[in-house]
Amino acid sequence: MVSTLKKLLYESRFHRLGLTMLQRRRIRGDLIETFKILTGIEKVDIKQFFELSDTGYNLRGHSKKLTVNRCCLDSRKYFFSSRVVHHWNYLKQETVDAQSVNIFKNRLDQHRQDMGI
Repeated sequence: MVSTLKKLLYESRFHRLGLTMLQRRRIRGDLIETFKILTGIEKVDIKQFFELSDTGYNLRGHSKKLTVNRCCLDSRKYFFSSRVVHHWNYLKQETVDAQSVNIFKNRLDQHRQDMGI
């Protein structure tokens, strides 16, 4: 739609316009929804979607790690509960310990900015 950006690559167009790509917005939304489910804000049974890791809290990661379930079907690995686990386990302890959704969003955005994501 912007004629001066026709020859730029897809990622470059978004960067020049100051927009966030769909893939990053989707991951952010998934992480926010995961936070709501794990903290009980969403009235959903956690066991329907996730299995908390029983390895215990150690020096790597945070205390609310999720178990990565194996997927036999290719379509299953693209489900919400499968695609968000890796991103969730990568977060810092202070991010997942947020007291509210807005604090979580702010810490998530700061974490992603620090990581250059």
